Amino acid sequence: MAPSSQPVEPAQDAPAGPPAADGASANGSTVDWSQLPDAVRVRLAELAAEAIAVLPRVDIPQQLRAVARFAPAKRARLGGGSIVASLRDSVAFRTAVVEWCREHRPAVLDLGGGDPVAVAAAAVLLGADSAEHYLELVSRRASDANLRAERDGAVARADRAQAELRRIQAELDAAQGAADRVRAEGEVELERLRKKLREQGVKLREAKDEAARAVAAADRMRTDTAAELAALTEQRDRERERSEHERIRAERAEADAEIARQSAREARQADEVRLALLVDTLDGAVTGLRRELALGGAGPRPADMVRGATAAQGVVGRVEDPAALDRLLALPSVHLVVDGYNVTKTGYPELSLSDQRDRLIRQLAALAARTSAEVTLVFDGAGVVAVPTAAPRGVRVLFSDPGVLADDVIRALVTAEPEGRPVVVVTSDRAVADSVRRRGAHPVPSAVLLARLGRV
Repeated sequence: MAPSSQPVEPAQDAPAGPPAADGASANGSTVDWSQLPDAVRVRLAELAAEAIAVLPRVDIPQQLRAVARFAPAKRARLGGGSIVASLRDSVAFRTAVVEWCREHRPAVLDLGGGDPVAVAAAAVLLGADSAEHYLELVSRRASDANLRAERDGAVARADRAQAELRRIQAELDAAQGAADRVRAEGEVELERLRKKLREQGVKLREAKDEAARAVAAADRMRTDTAAELAALTEQRDRERERSEHERIRAERAEADAEIARQSAREARQADEVRLALLVDTLDGAVTGLRRELALGGAGPRPADMVRGATAAQGVVGRVEDPAALDRLLALPSVHLVVDGYNVTKTGYPELSLSDQRDRLIRQLAALAARTSAEVTLVFDGAGVVAVPTAAPRGVRVLFSDPGVLADDVIRALVTAEPEGRPVVVVTSDRAVADSVRRRGAHPVPSAVLLARLGRV
């Protein structure tokens, strides 16, 4: 039977205000969120999931911002646990959901409704003293429904067992009748077989006489077969001798072929040795020529010689690249110059300046490792107490000297590069972007780099 849908009488002193910080209402009632019935938990998750879509970002806890990006149909189903945990732990979030319900769904906060699950969820959201009563009522009705379902299942199983018993009894009766018929038929068949056996006795004696005649014929055939076998054995020995000669010739041919293959391998190895010696000779000649002409080397880059900035260090991390920026970073000998604080304050301004620097350095180190681009990261030096001492792999970190702006350092870096070398400058500062564009660099907005670094 389905649970009754009689209206649930709300407690007379149930408060309508927002819940307190520890899950208690203003008059001290408490709710054990870990013991919420599944139906109430699902109802709370659905209400909060619907509210998340329109709540201001500041009212959504950090752990739910990823859930807020889910499709509406998946939000409560996939993020229900996180949503209920945030309702339990965050007073601000719970209050925001209650206010949203009052504005958009006032009926769900009605403690006099007829659905016990909806009333219990409203009481938990409002922190009403009657919440415990409603939760107990929902749990009891769920338990009663489960017991009724178990009882109905047991009755159904008993009915099926009774029907099966009747079917087996009917089959047993049918089998007994069939056994009686088989027994009668067996007696008739036994008598028939006895008669046939007597007839077969006569035929057996005739067969014995025929067998004696067959044995005599077999002896004659055995003699003939022995003579023929001797002739075939002699012929086989002659064939085997010829096969042995053929085998010896084949082995000699295989040995000759192996000698030829070995000679070919030795010749190929000799060619490979001569080729390796030629390559080594050419490599040595090129190395000597470079040394003589003072070509190449691992000397300082133009960006290392710019004045007005001091190099600093960071930590290596990992990141994946978006396709838009890949086309620029795939250019040969590309130099990526990043306006540090312009990027970090666009992407994660809530972090401290030190954490902003560390995070961006880690991401750019991974970017440099993936693209082989030369990466220079520039920060304003004002207010920096200390800088890291471990060198980030593939990332040059510069802090502007006192009285020098990071924007001026970036312009100097672009100016220091030789004409024709591709330079990419990441900044959302319009003045800096315009000035480096005039110097031949490719300006890229900070949001593009953040999108690339954020695709982890």
